Amino acid sequence: MNIQEGDILNKLLDEPYLNQRILAEACGHSLGVVNRSVRLLTEEGYLDEEMRPTQKALAEVKEKAPKNAVILAAGYGMRMVPINTEVPKGLLEVHGEPLIERLIRQLHEAGITEIYVVVGFMKEQYEYLMDDFGVELLVNPDYAAKNNLHSLKLALSHLSNTYIVPCDIWCETNPFSRHEMYSWYMVSDLVDNESTVRINRKMELVSVPDMAGGNAMVGICYLLKHEAEVAGNRILQLCADGRYDNAFWEEALYQKGRMLVRARVVSSSRVVEINTYEQLRELDGGSGQLQSEAITAIAKALKAKSEEIENITVLKKGMTNRSFLFSCRNEKYIMRIPGEGTQMLINRTQEAAVYEAIAGKDICDDIVYLNPANGYKITRFWEGARVCNPDDREDVARCMDKLRAFHERKLQVEHTFDIFGQILFYESLWGGAPSSFKDYESTKEKVFSLKPFIDAHVEEKVLTHIDAVPDNFLFVQEKEEILPRLIDWEYAGMQDPHVDIAMFCIYSLYDRQQIDDTIQLYFKEGCFGETRIKIYCYIAACGLLWSNWCEYKRIKGVEFGEYSLRQYRYAKDYYKIACGEMTDGEGDAVCTK
Repeated sequence: MNIQEGDILNKLLDEPYLNQRILAEACGHSLGVVNRSVRLLTEEGYLDEEMRPTQKALAEVKEKAPKNAVILAAGYGMRMVPINTEVPKGLLEVHGEPLIERLIRQLHEAGITEIYVVVGFMKEQYEYLMDDFGVELLVNPDYAAKNNLHSLKLALSHLSNTYIVPCDIWCETNPFSRHEMYSWYMVSDLVDNESTVRINRKMELVSVPDMAGGNAMVGICYLLKHEAEVAGNRILQLCADGRYDNAFWEEALYQKGRMLVRARVVSSSRVVEINTYEQLRELDGGSGQLQSEAITAIAKALKAKSEEIENITVLKKGMTNRSFLFSCRNEKYIMRIPGEGTQMLINRTQEAAVYEAIAGKDICDDIVYLNPANGYKITRFWEGARVCNPDDREDVARCMDKLRAFHERKLQVEHTFDIFGQILFYESLWGGAPSSFKDYESTKEKVFSLKPFIDAHVEEKVLTHIDAVPDNFLFVQEKEEILPRLIDWEYAGMQDPHVDIAMFCIYSLYDRQQIDDTIQLYFKEGCFGETRIKIYCYIAACGLLWSNWCEYKRIKGVEFGEYSLRQYRYAKDYYKIACGEMTDGEGDAVCTK
């Protein structure tokens, strides 16, 4: 039975036969296709002389009937900024109804009550579905680091005659049925440059090159037992390969340039995937979620209407915050929204004091709005700006010049950034959990043994950036020059300015030679003796600091991979290097084996 015959048989299971013209209109196939398909269905024993499904047809319908559904709802929905900081994507409301509730009700209408929901981000907000709708939750602990290929892996034992459904779809009419005759994947008639498939004349889904344009991928899929087994085996293979950590589950459907399932085509006006704030606003301008705290803050700061806030685009997720680009009245801005657990790490009142100290001095970006209560910040967007390339010596030299010029201003604030105190503070945020590193206690003891040497060689403390890393140096066009600006002052406070050199180096993952070169770029007159050793000590201490910070963020569900390992390595390696450089008996007093 081919796809057209399956569609016709499905329709005749629901509605009595009147004539072939009406049947063609209902199925969406041409009259010629319907005439041919009806003849073949009759010849093959699926329809009797009165165009009613036979027992043979009913037996096959029963065998292929949907049994269950898997709804994928684990991800951040990063493009949904700023709403994704307040509610998970599946609980966005359209016309007063959460998306996931509408999907579950539509599944129930089709007789499907065995429903599994894979959750991760804000998983607790989905818990009520177990009581209200009888669903089962499957928790994906890797939602922050891996894509939904790994979410579907959790449901492999349930895949057989199964609907696979993304949680962010709004369907005007019910896309599910009590009977299905073949496996399919839903696409719309809309051309989308981000799609990886298009429909050919045989209703097959074939691959298209990146950005070549294809049918918009809706994401709803139905898998019969055979195709579910093939896809399941493929999912296991892909999940075992780290290169597919960021892959969508649809990757498992491809075989030799085409999907192993047929196309189910819908009108783009009937099925909407809600990926962005503006798509939600277009579908339902009265949605309660449009009254986001962030949008309200923007409107108030810029004295604008919410409708004037347009072209919202997520920026690369930072280590501490989520930020997004938007435009208002033909001007572009960036809004910062603090990330998970940030309220425990950053004192926003102190941050505001830093911005006040550097205001008007051509040091940082152009701040439009800063709220010390919640950390929301709006800055003007610099068109064409780029970050420092830590592998470009000229870039690094200019950044060190900027850094030293800032330090030489000797600006003052009332608070201090205590490196060793912060190491212990981040450790306290682990909630009693042990470090992931087996030798953490001995490493900490060694690093802390460097503190007396550091304290004895600090000449003065001034306002120090603390997070003066390459990504926080922006090269921007100013009049006829391209000059560096230093952004993101969340950790700034009074400290030895030489800490900033150490921070730049460890974030850049520099080796010993690169570190020495960077020190030389800062100290053009030369850096010798205790000052250089002190910077090595800072590298050890700051490596442990950010390693502890990474361990806290890991507990909050955010992983940093190699960065975390390398920071811990700096703590161990530069303890040894600093000790090896100490002379006149100081090393014997400080360093242990």
